[in-house]
Amino acid sequence: MVASSVASPLCTWLVAACMSVSCEKDHILKSSSSSIFQCSRRLSRPARRRKVVMPSQSLNVGGGLVSSFCASGIQNWLNSCLTFEPCEEYCNSEGLASSLACFSENAFSLLGYMAEPVVTRRRKRMTRTAHSGKVMAVAVQPEKESIPKKKPLKEKRRVVVTGVGVVSSLGHDADIFYNNLLEGVSGISHIENFDCSEFPTRIAGEIKDFSADGWVAPKLCKRADKFMLYMLTAGKKALSDGGITEDVLEEIDKAKCGVLIGSALGGMKVFNDAIEALRVSYKKMNPFCIPFATTNMGSAMLAMDLGWMGPNYSISTACATSNFCILNAANHIIRGETDMMLCGGSDSAIIPIGLGGFLACRALSQKNGDPTRASRPWDADRDGFVMGEGAGVLLLEELEHAKRRDAKIYAEFLGGSFTCDAYHMTEPHPDGAGIVLCIEKALAQSGMAREDINYINAHATSTPAGDLKEFDAVMRCFGKNPELKMNSTKSMVGHLLGAAGAVEAVATVKAIQTGWIHPNINLENPDKGLDTSVLVGPEKEQLEIKVALSNSFGFGGHNSCILFAPYKHG
Repeated sequence: MVASSVASPLCTWLVAACMSVSCEKDHILKSSSSSIFQCSRRLSRPARRRKVVMPSQSLNVGGGLVSSFCASGIQNWLNSCLTFEPCEEYCNSEGLASSLACFSENAFSLLGYMAEPVVTRRRKRMTRTAHSGKVMAVAVQPEKESIPKKKPLKEKRRVVVTGVGVVSSLGHDADIFYNNLLEGVSGISHIENFDCSEFPTRIAGEIKDFSADGWVAPKLCKRADKFMLYMLTAGKKALSDGGITEDVLEEIDKAKCGVLIGSALGGMKVFNDAIEALRVSYKKMNPFCIPFATTNMGSAMLAMDLGWMGPNYSISTACATSNFCILNAANHIIRGETDMMLCGGSDSAIIPIGLGGFLACRALSQKNGDPTRASRPWDADRDGFVMGEGAGVLLLEELEHAKRRDAKIYAEFLGGSFTCDAYHMTEPHPDGAGIVLCIEKALAQSGMAREDINYINAHATSTPAGDLKEFDAVMRCFGKNPELKMNSTKSMVGHLLGAAGAVEAVATVKAIQTGWIHPNINLENPDKGLDTSVLVGPEKEQLEIKVALSNSFGFGGHNSCILFAPYKHG
C-alpha cells in the first residue's frame, strides 16, 4: 500500500529528471560524462570507520515489481536523479506540483524504509534538509538570479552659474564692476567713514555711495549691519540677473532652493556699538545686537525674504570663506538636495576695531600718500594688503533646471577642493605644501588635466610672503603650461576678507563670458624669481578661457580652490 501510494509521484519525478537531462544535453556533452556520477558517488559514500548494511527490499511501483535493490543502491539512484533540476518545460506543467507533494514529510520514506542516521557531515546536512520539508537539489549550473547585479550609475548633476550680484568699491552692478576692472580703475581711497588720523594706515577699498533702497526694507536698513545689507542686496541682484522674477519665484519649488552666504567677521559694527552702549548700561544695548552680529543671519534673512526653505547656513573660514560656501552650495545641487543655491560672501570691517586689529597683526599697507598705488601684488615694493569691503553672490543652478526655464548661463561650475596648512595662524606654509595639495585635489575632483587650466584668478593679497608662496605653488602645478595667465583682482579693490573669493568668482565668471581678463595694476617692479610671462600686464588681455581656477586662502591655514569653465552643450 505504501509503495503504490507513492508510485505515481516517484515516476513523475523520474520524468522530470529525464526531461532535465534532455534540456541540459548540450551542456553535459561539452563536460566530462563522468562528473555527474562522481558527484552522486560522493554524496552516497559511507563513512570509512562505520559500515552500514541495508536490508534488501522489494517495492511495487506502478503495478510492477522492483526487487533485489539494496537500500544503499536505491539511495544512490535517488541522489543521481536529484542532481538535476526539472527543466523549464516541466516546471511550467502540473507534474511538478504533484511530484513535490510526496516530499513534504520525508524524502526517503517514499522508498518504503527509514535509513539509519547518516554518518558523514555532508550526509547529515542532507538528512536534516530532507526532514525539514525542503526539496534538495544540486543544480548543474548556478541560477542567474544568484549573480549580483550592478546598480546603474547615476549621471552626475551638472551645476551652472545663471546669475551674479556684487557690491564693491568699483560699483554695485556686475557689468560696471567688471568694466572698471578691465580699465584698470582702482577703488582704493582714503577712509571717510570715521576719523583714522591716528592710525598708521588710513586707506581702504571703502564703499562710498551705497544704498539698499528698493532691495531691503527701510526698517531693516536702519537696524542691520552693513555686511548684512551688502549681502541682501548682492543676493537679490544675483536673482534679478538670473531672471528670477516674482512670477518665477511663485512657480519654483522653494523646498529645493537654499542660501549659503558666509562672512569672516560678521556684524562687527553692530557688536562694537553694543559694547559702547554697555559702558552706560545694558538697557542701552540694541536688542538686535546678537542676531545681527552673527555670521549666519545674512543668509537667514535672505531666505526669510524669499521663502526659500532649502539648506541655509553660513561658513566662516577667514579669507577663504566665499570659496568654501560656493563649493558646498554646489555639492547640495550635485547630491540632488537642491536645484538652486545663492552662495558667496560678505564683509564690512572698515571700522576702528577692524582697522586696528589688522594693524596689530602688521598685515596692512601704509602707503597713504597715493591710495590707488598701495595694493600691488607680486611687486617688489609691496608692504601689506589694503582692506576692502563688499559682497559677491552667485546663483548656482542645476543644468536641466536652468534649461527648463530658459535661463542665461554664464559658466559651468566644475568643482574644487579645500585643505589646511596645519602650520601657523597667519603665515603660509614655507614650501606651499597646502596650496599645492589643494590645487591637485581640485583637479582630481573635477577631472581636469593640468593643461586644461589657462587662467588663474589668484588670491595674491600684496603681502610679502603670501604672494610668493602662492606663485611658487602655482608654478609647481602648472609651470610648463605656456598658455597660463594669472592676475589679482585685489590690486584694484583691496582685500574683501570673507567676501574676497565671491567677488573674485564674479570677476572670473565675467572673464569667461566676455573673453577678456583684467590687468594687474601697480606691477611695476616684479619681485625676483617671478616668471612675468605668466602674469597679466598693465593692460587687459584677450583670452579664450578653457578652465579658470580661483584661489582663496585664509588665516588658520585654510586653502580653497574652485574651477569654472565655459558652458558646453550636451
